[in-house]
Amino acid sequence: MADTPAQQGRDAYRTFQIIPTRWMDNDVYGHVNNVVYYSYFDTAVNRYLIEQGALDIEHSPVIGLVVATACDYFAPVCFPDRVDAGIRVTRLGRSSVRYEIGLFRNDDPTPAAAGHFIHVYVDRTSRRPVPLPDALRAALEPLVIPSDA
Repeated sequence: MADTPAQQGRDAYRTFQIIPTRWMDNDVYGHVNNVVYYSYFDTAVNRYLIEQGALDIEHSPVIGLVVATACDYFAPVCFPDRVDAGIRVTRLGRSSVRYEIGLFRNDDPTPAAAGHFIHVYVDRTSRRPVPLPDALRAALEPLVIPSDA
């Protein structure tokens, strides 16, 4: 995703995770509160990694720590909407990954919000950066797109 907001369609993402909104996600203004979108990002990526066998939340010796994040908002999402979280990777480094996520409301063709976050993968105990484990790299490689997409 470029530095300026871009509403790219569903075909710009490599995989999707379905996230139902919850009543408590709505704020006093009648839509999902902006901070909840970051939770959707984290939920989508971590669920994907768990499904791929690349992350065991309680026991993996290598864990991802978020070091940067951003989100652009285009349209409201409200309970009881369904969120289709599209995921792609635009940078797969030695110890870090840039994930980009598009949050699509129900069957909408363009995202209600789009953002990114960067995980630096570290040793669970020392919290020092380590190379991506083979299983993690294998799970992420199919999500990689050219950075100019």
